[in-house]
Amino acid sequence: MDDEHRDQALTEGKISLSRLALFFLRLGTTAFGGPAAHIAMMEDEVVRRRRWVPRDKFLDLLGAANLIPGPSSTEMAIFIGYFCEGWMGLLLSGVCFIVPAMLMVLAFAWAYVQYGDLPQIAWLLYGIKPVVIAIVLQALLGLGRTAVKNKFLAAMVVVDIILNSLGVNPLVLLFGTGLIMGLRQGFIQDWRRCWIAMLIMFLSACSFLAAAYFASGLYSAGKVEFGLLPLFVFFIKIGSVVFGSGYVLLAFLHVDLVDHWRWLTTSQLLDAIAIGQVTPGPVFTTATFIGYLLAGLPGALIATAGIFLPSFILVAIGGPVIPLLRRSAIAGAFLDGVIVASLALMAVVAWSLGRSAVIDPPTSLLALVSAVLLIRFRLNSLWLVLGGALTGLLVCAIRSYLA
Repeated sequence: MDDEHRDQALTEGKISLSRLALFFLRLGTTAFGGPAAHIAMMEDEVVRRRRWVPRDKFLDLLGAANLIPGPSSTEMAIFIGYFCEGWMGLLLSGVCFIVPAMLMVLAFAWAYVQYGDLPQIAWLLYGIKPVVIAIVLQALLGLGRTAVKNKFLAAMVVVDIILNSLGVNPLVLLFGTGLIMGLRQGFIQDWRRCWIAMLIMFLSACSFLAAAYFASGLYSAGKVEFGLLPLFVFFIKIGSVVFGSGYVLLAFLHVDLVDHWRWLTTSQLLDAIAIGQVTPGPVFTTATFIGYLLAGLPGALIATAGIFLPSFILVAIGGPVIPLLRRSAIAGAFLDGVIVASLALMAVVAWSLGRSAVIDPPTSLLALVSAVLLIRFRLNSLWLVLGGALTGLLVCAIRSYLA
């Protein structure tokens, strides 16, 4: 049975648009912890529990999502929707993943404008963060068993972890590992017969890296008068060129919105980033908060549409290409390299999150119990997130009482 028919057999009769929509609405409401945690939750649900997506296909989608600019977890949701239910699934999964977070950020933005401060939700994150670490660890173990196919790939994972920890750009690691694996496959096959494919792969990767590098420096040197159209165009640009976390997004936003255009103060921008980080769903809903500060509800909707629209377009272009890559041994090896680099980056993020999340005996115990319940007993990650939130509330209540 070929890949296409195998995938159809795995998903046939198990998925409908309504089930897809409900799943991503729920995920968008409960997925705390940033892209690595979101992807881990998707893997737990759509690969292990629901069996909507085969693990090897999920890894292919993960590699593709990391290669294109924009929010990687949102693009994973869109890729999964496209794989499961075609073009309607593509639109529905992305919108349903984004909307719950957008509505929550809108509520925070309204409170911020009305009262001039952010609601205190530290107690919630105190209990949720250790659970997120366990979820990411479980996903890394499961995906790693499929992705790390040989000792050479295992070595590349170790090298990528070390280099990323030393500050090497994630995009360089993704494309660099992919190139190494593609070129290695070409030499294994006989480079004299494959040199054209190897050259095309090398030049394409270098061109993409160069374009991303120069695009990341785009900004308007002069002041731009505020309007809904400039706001939309600005966030279209951001969604088209930004790779990485909310901290990378902060640097991009600061250049224009604070330094050049004076639309926001540094304090307002930091508050916007904080809200994007602490609410569930995509971190890029920071744009919703900024849009509301600048122009109320119309600004929030326009900014949100602008920053996420490129993701839908890029996935629509890239989705049909992935099966073609797998049919070429060299392109497939390139994708394998990108996948293991993606897992290495997830591991570095998990370590960084773990150092800030597991800070005392209660959080250590919560992380350990969550890992056991996930890996040994396969408890649904949703219940663990809710349990972590309740535990955080309980610990803070006890501490307040004792104080």
